[in-house]
Amino acid sequence: MLVPLTRQKFEQIIPLIASGSQYKYYWGKFNYFLQRLLISAVIVSVLLLIKVLFRLELGAILFIIGVFGSLFWLWYPIFQASIRNSKCRSYKYGGFFRGRILDWWITDRLIAKQETVNSKGDLVIVENREKYINLEIGDDTGFTIEFTAPLKPAHKAIKLGQIAEMIVMSNVADLSTIEQFSDIYIPSRDLWVSDYPYVREDFFREVSLRLREDQDTNPRRRPRRRNK
Repeated sequence: MLVPLTRQKFEQIIPLIASGSQYKYYWGKFNYFLQRLLISAVIVSVLLLIKVLFRLELGAILFIIGVFGSLFWLWYPIFQASIRNSKCRSYKYGGFFRGRILDWWITDRLIAKQETVNSKGDLVIVENREKYINLEIGDDTGFTIEFTAPLKPAHKAIKLGQIAEMIVMSNVADLSTIEQFSDIYIPSRDLWVSDYPYVREDFFREVSLRLREDQDTNPRRRPRRRNK
């Protein structure tokens, strides 16, 4: 099932400014926080150095730069998420896709390599690999999407045949060509499968529930379907 969304609803689901889960995603691990904190300290130090060397008074512009620089560690995750969101919102059309899980499999992905020396003095290459879950989702029209995300313990609940939902994005009005899609929601398990949380979950669930109620009320009504 592929249902076109109004522009207003599409922009509600894909937020302009980072949501809480998106901010948390880009906040990252503690070392990323330390990197941002170091950048903030460098910006403030440079401004103070300029003031001392050139004996300048910190005017309004430099004061604003100083405030933003000192808070770089705080606002930069918002900026990163908002840039990523804007790329999704740049697509002219959005749709709600509901299909079923046709297949799933696990793969390993090489994240990084590190060279080290063992106790015998031999060069050893250590590979850092991460497991990913791959999903093939499709409907009865032949429309299919393959999706990949980091594997998590909660993914044990995923089974073949489960309903899966997502937002799809296109620059074609009839959604005949899909260029981007969001994270996946499995309503029977209230489970999100994603690397990055593209959608506002509350608005997404609202659309999902409304379409299910519409199907129950009007079982003969069939939404528009388009192959990829």
